[in-house]
Amino acid sequence: MSKMLLLLVLLSLLSPAAEALDNGLALKPTMGWLHWERFMCNTDCDTDPDNCISERLYMQMADMMVKDGWKEAGYEYVCIDDCWPSHQRDAQGRLQADPKRFPGGIKKLADYVHSKGLKLGIYADVGDKTCAGYPGSLGYYETDAQTFADWDVDLLKFDGCNLKWTLIGDGYIKMSNALNKTGRSILYSCEWPLYEWDFQKPNYTAIRETCNHWRNFADVFDSWDSIKSILDWTASHQDIIVPSAGPGGWNDPDMLVIGNFGLSHDQQESQMALWAIMAAPLLMSNDLRDICPRSKKLLQNRQIIEISQDPLGKQGYRSAKGNSFEVWERPLSKNRLAVAVLNLQEIGGPRGFAISGIPGWKICDPQCNVTLILPQYKEMGVQTKDSKLILKVNPSGTALMTVTPISHNFGKLYWKHTN
Repeated sequence: MSKMLLLLVLLSLLSPAAEALDNGLALKPTMGWLHWERFMCNTDCDTDPDNCISERLYMQMADMMVKDGWKEAGYEYVCIDDCWPSHQRDAQGRLQADPKRFPGGIKKLADYVHSKGLKLGIYADVGDKTCAGYPGSLGYYETDAQTFADWDVDLLKFDGCNLKWTLIGDGYIKMSNALNKTGRSILYSCEWPLYEWDFQKPNYTAIRETCNHWRNFADVFDSWDSIKSILDWTASHQDIIVPSAGPGGWNDPDMLVIGNFGLSHDQQESQMALWAIMAAPLLMSNDLRDICPRSKKLLQNRQIIEISQDPLGKQGYRSAKGNSFEVWERPLSKNRLAVAVLNLQEIGGPRGFAISGIPGWKICDPQCNVTLILPQYKEMGVQTKDSKLILKVNPSGTALMTVTPISHNFGKLYWKHTN
């Protein structure tokens, strides 16, 4: 057995490294919309009212999520990132929304989002200031947790700026306890490992017990180089981070930037496919009021979302690399396998990849059924382990497929511990 196939087998048999945070949330990767990559810290509502961080922006996004099929596709959280608060806490020491940009306050916004059948996420920071310089939660963990609960917030993205790295873990645990103490179900999105990796290997057992998902690596940018750097980091650390993922807790490679400016359509397909393979939260950062039909169709692709939300809850991993191709595989429920073949070459035209070069292809002994999802849906029918099928993959594009073994002999042996 090759080293790569051995890694694939071992990873697929591993259970999550620890029990998940016991709040009953994020049993499947979170889906929703988050403002940061697209709208950043734009607080200029006088000259740019359509794109500034204000209650109007989130209400409009909530409207679009219902109107244009996002909610129906599974996207349910409308998430505020940095730059929403006033620069001062109120007389009782509580965070307060900027009164000009959020005249109704966060509770009114939460009520509006809930009226659409959606959920509201908010942002805070473990340190004394947020990354953009607004009030942080250091010294106010219980106060802020109760404030968010009083506002009927459903998700907290808790950043890690402006606190000594040795205190990061303790801060994240304290806020986790404070959220649970409120009695309200608030999904907890952490950045704990991101702020520790430069100094030490994070304790993923503790992280999984504390958070519902967690950022490991740098912020995503609207560029293909950024997407590649996230994939490279994930693959090079997969032996550490993949076993920590599962129902209740997920590795978060950051936002989907599909529908913006920096990625070609093939690169958008690659991000969507690989985020599904990685069991990543699907948190879009784009303008739902003005998104091209092709990007919208990709983000709402039912077959890709089914891979993302597969109930087995196993994160995929890179199983092979060579000749400017990468193969990523994810075990799925019902003995199935999801496979993404990524063409890293950025010159020339489509290149051929022999399907027999997929390490997990051995589940096709003697037969399997193959469904191609990207770049276009196609039932490829019954195949065998000796099939000579060649996939055509565009530069920086991805072929995504599901493989279902027809025989139960090798399949049962190979997958028996993944269900």
